[in-house]
Amino acid sequence: MSTNDAPPAGKPPAAAVPGDPPRAAPSSTAKAIPTKPRPEKARQPTSIVPSSTIAGRALVAVVAIMTFLAAITIGTAVAVRGTASQWRSDVTREVTIQIRAGDKASTDAQVQAAADIARKTPGIADAHILTGEETARLLEPWLGSGLDLNDLPVPRVVVLRLDGAGTADLSRLKRTLTDKIPTASLDDHRGWSRRLVAVTDAVMLIGVVMLVLVGLATVLSVVFATRAAVATNRAVVEVLHFVGARDGFIAAQFQRHFLKIGTQGGLIGGLGAAAVFGAIAALPRLGLGGDPELPTVVSWLNPGLWGFLGIAVAVAVVALATALTSRVTVYRTLRTIT
Repeated sequence: MSTNDAPPAGKPPAAAVPGDPPRAAPSSTAKAIPTKPRPEKARQPTSIVPSSTIAGRALVAVVAIMTFLAAITIGTAVAVRGTASQWRSDVTREVTIQIRAGDKASTDAQVQAAADIARKTPGIADAHILTGEETARLLEPWLGSGLDLNDLPVPRVVVLRLDGAGTADLSRLKRTLTDKIPTASLDDHRGWSRRLVAVTDAVMLIGVVMLVLVGLATVLSVVFATRAAVATNRAVVEVLHFVGARDGFIAAQFQRHFLKIGTQGGLIGGLGAAAVFGAIAALPRLGLGGDPELPTVVSWLNPGLWGFLGIAVAVAVVALATALTSRVTVYRTLRTIT
């Protein structure tokens, strides 16, 4: 069939006759399938301050070290204060009567008489006469174990427990014991308690000084790092400043960057300090904390819940101080741009 045999317009083409070669579709009538344009990917906003630089990583390390030192100081101060308060509470509830060693029969009689006098005194809840084994246990840290105390002039001790109401007249009890038992002496541990309070106050003062020094070092480090970042990106800052960008917008960029650095460093240092105190607190449960009757550094260096809360507060304060310090520094730097 030739091309001149095409059907007239308006009529459908004739059916294909078997044996005829296949007809090719005319290219002029082919229509292109419309394709939807691909949406362009939204560009991520670029920060003025590079997110990852050598100076930034170094500042994270500095902040982490400072936070670790601050957290260790806070935890130690809280642990010392708590232990000292517990010791003072135990000391103020107990009074001891010491009777010098002498003839065994007379010494035993004097010890019993002293205990009877103490039990009759208002405000005394109990009077306990220490046995030879209990006395040996008290002297074991200094004299060692396995000693025969019968060969040593060890005084006998009567432990008096107060009722907590504060009604015991210890001065009157002391005069009564001195009149009736000349070899007896009353010790209310007031001198030791005063020394303990002085040591505790000194530790707290040292802790406060340490925190102030760590805070100053952190602030100075952030100030120098912020100035260096502004100097490195000074051209970008000047362009933004001259085209009308507000100082608050520029400062917010630096503040966001240094807040991230402060948070990272604070978390690293805080978690490290918490891990140290957590390991110390877990040692007694593992049987590695020593004898409970012989307190050591490991046994009392437990900050407790308040100590760990203090560490968390230190992390938050370091992060906020880093961000605010950078913001103030950027504001002061922008004032120099004319």
